[in-house]
Parts: sequence; structure tokens; C-alpha cells
Amino acid sequence: MPAEIDFCNAERLLPLVMSAARARGDRLEVLVLDLSATSFMDSQGIRLINDVRHRLRPGTRVRLVAPPEGITSRVLELTGLRRDVPVYDNLAEAMAS
Repeated sequence: MPAEIDFCNAERLLPLVMSAARARGDRLEVLVLDLSATSFMDSQGIRLINDVRHRLRPGTRVRLVAPPEGITSRVLELTGLRRDVPVYDNLAEAMAS
């Protein structure tokens, strides 16, 4: 994911993420969104993640990667999304579980 997710780019990211997910077809069981390089995210980033979750095939799980000390992780916590979507400290943890 990009360095910033906000009102300027969130709307354009949705088709890109969904296109990548659809390319996997029915084999997609887990979608990992790596936010480790994302240093800024506002409510549009949360909306993007929720939109992705609701547009995926039923049963597909979403996992997020966000370093615990970053702003992105704090936004996920403040908005409550962290309760609904598992958040991992790094990509290896997200892929392993």
C-alpha cells in the first residue's frame, strides 16, 4: 500500500486492490493488506479497508500489517477496526497465521 492513504487516493486504490483480489479467483481465502510503508492514513483509509472487506467473496478473510508504533496502527485502534480485522506487526506474521 502507498505511503499515504487519504481522500486524495483512497478512491483510486479500491479498484486496484479488488482487481488484484479477483485475479486470484475462487482460490483467495486470505487477503493481506501490507500497511507497513503507510506513514499516514485518515478515515478514508479505514473506509477503503471496510469497502474491500465487504466486496470480497464471502468467507474471504482480511489481515492487515501495521507496525505497532506507527500512526497507521493508532488509527486502526482509535477507529475500532482493529477489533474486526487482525493486525500483525509484520508481513511474515500475517502470512504465517
